[in-house]
Amino acid sequence: MYEAVIGLEVHVQLNTASKIFSGSSTTFGSEPNTQASLVDLGMPGVLPVPNARAFEMAVKFGLAIHAEIGTTSVFDRKNYFYPDLPKGYQISQFDLPIVGRGEVDITLENGDTKRIGVTRAHLEEDAGKSIHDAYDGMTGIDLNRAGTPLLEIVSEPELRSAKEAVAYLRVIHSIIRYLDISDGNMAEGSMRCDCNVSIRPEGSTALGTRTEIKNVNSFRFVEKAINTEINRQIEILEDGGRIIQETRLYDPDRDETRSMRSKEEANDYRYFPDPDLLPVVIDEDFIQACRDTLPELPAARKARYIERYGITEYDAGVLVADRDIADYFSAVAEQSGEGKLAANWVMGSVMAELNQRSQSIHDCPVTTEHLSDLIGRIKDQTLNSKTAKIVFDALLANEGSVDDIIEARGLVQVTDTGAIEAIVDSVMTENPEQVENYRQAPGDKQGKMLGFFVGQVMKKSGGKANPQAVNEILRSKLNA
Repeated sequence: MYEAVIGLEVHVQLNTASKIFSGSSTTFGSEPNTQASLVDLGMPGVLPVPNARAFEMAVKFGLAIHAEIGTTSVFDRKNYFYPDLPKGYQISQFDLPIVGRGEVDITLENGDTKRIGVTRAHLEEDAGKSIHDAYDGMTGIDLNRAGTPLLEIVSEPELRSAKEAVAYLRVIHSIIRYLDISDGNMAEGSMRCDCNVSIRPEGSTALGTRTEIKNVNSFRFVEKAINTEINRQIEILEDGGRIIQETRLYDPDRDETRSMRSKEEANDYRYFPDPDLLPVVIDEDFIQACRDTLPELPAARKARYIERYGITEYDAGVLVADRDIADYFSAVAEQSGEGKLAANWVMGSVMAELNQRSQSIHDCPVTTEHLSDLIGRIKDQTLNSKTAKIVFDALLANEGSVDDIIEARGLVQVTDTGAIEAIVDSVMTENPEQVENYRQAPGDKQGKMLGFFVGQVMKKSGGKANPQAVNEILRSKLNA
């Protein structure tokens, strides 16, 4: 009966070496309040100076999403009081942002593509951080993050489900990683998301009252928070109540959203141009220099992988989503000359192991050389699928090279048809009842029954028999 209307505000921490208006370091994990300068604290007699690298990164993002680039952008003061905002205002952009309207394409669950509009992307400084669990009964303030450059990316309210919202967020994450403008580490706060959620009767064009869920910091929590809020709003309307426009927080432990404060409007912040900062004007040469350094972006790389390596559109989409995974796959595919096999191993065993260990591809003990050698041994029939998995696990345990592991464990595949025939004969002799049942069964059921015999032969051969040869010899003898 209801349709969700969702828009996301994604805050991306740019990976500049220094802050957006001062020379303070942006290194993560330093001792509290060791990276906040007088500029960051807004002390009298100091003036902010814009960081040119932040503008370069913002322009690159704008070019990547085919957006309008603001050749003249203005910094404004967004006025509000909060303990971790020592100046009493945040320097942001309001009327004239650096990046105007753009667009990104997301892939839906059914494989269709949907285009989502990006309203704007503007530069601003981050606030500090309140720490509530360091002192009993008191809140600590860490101002290391104050002044860190952020790019806030605002979508149009064109997302219609939590899964669409996550798909959009993953595309944004992929783009910023490819551009190398942020590490996108949501656990460290390098990418945070505010979710604006409302519902309306299905078929209606009017927008409902929206709530904003602040600072959601993982893809999983974004999906859960949005679904939880949609259900909460439906229940209120079904009970005859009304939605209150407010800011809410998501509690993943209780899987609920809780009211934080009433939702502010733009005029509540009393925006006005910052008198300490002149309008920033960038020329076409600056924009072209940014365009010249753009890398191959995910969509282009996906198309290239499909054509070059003969993999499916789905597989290519999964592989290019993360730049480092895409690089790893490409290296394996080039070295082994087997794009499809490389895709299967990277998307299967490699990514499963990384997920289980919560590691990045940089931490993977199986190098691209290891995996390409393993694929080579499958190609030349030294290994079959079962023994190849044994070798892969041994590579994870750092037991040596592929060939060393094969030799040490005696895993060379048995391809001698005479040896395989002997094992098949032995299995059939030991299982006369199953042989008779197979021969009496209709043809459409024999395929399933064959698996029993294959399993017995593989067991007797220690998993080293060539599966294709096993199947062919078994069918021949069983059907004789």
